[in-house]
Amino acid sequence: MEPEELLIKRVINGDQEAFRSIVEKYQNLVFAICFNITGQRQEAENLAQETFLQVYRSLPRYRNQGFKAWIGKIAVNKAIDWKRKSKAENEKKLLYIDDIRDLQSDERSLQEQIIMNEDRKRILEICESLPEKYSTVLKKYYIQSKTYSQISEEEGISVRTVETRLYRAKQEIRKKWKEG
Repeated sequence: MEPEELLIKRVINGDQEAFRSIVEKYQNLVFAICFNITGQRQEAENLAQETFLQVYRSLPRYRNQGFKAWIGKIAVNKAIDWKRKSKAENEKKLLYIDDIRDLQSDERSLQEQIIMNEDRKRILEICESLPEKYSTVLKKYYIQSKTYSQISEEEGISVRTVETRLYRAKQEIRKKWKEG
């Protein structure tokens, strides 16, 4: 393969084959970075594409300071931005669940309703304190009402792994509930 500086100059001059060579050389690195940060195969693939689009747009500003590190930094930034956005969206969903009024009858006393609301908040706090691989599966199953196979496909894990993570998450919730 040609030296990177020559490939970069060819890309800047409009040579699509040179850019394809760059993509082929770094696609595994970029995907691995994105996957390690997101933990989701589909999102990692999308972020890898976004990374290469950003690389293409930013190549004229590249200053020959370690191309592999430069492209890796772009991938890391894309994945971290996605993770922040995803976390903010999940927090909004959890807040919405807190705001849903009980559709129960008026037979419950005010005290019972307050206790139920406190319990719900505590459960959500415990869920947020779990390792991300468990809390993600819990949210998708209980909050988003997704099936084991849907979660399996989205997370890039087996159905058995989904079952195991749900089981372990529930065990952790029970344990932390008793501690509190």
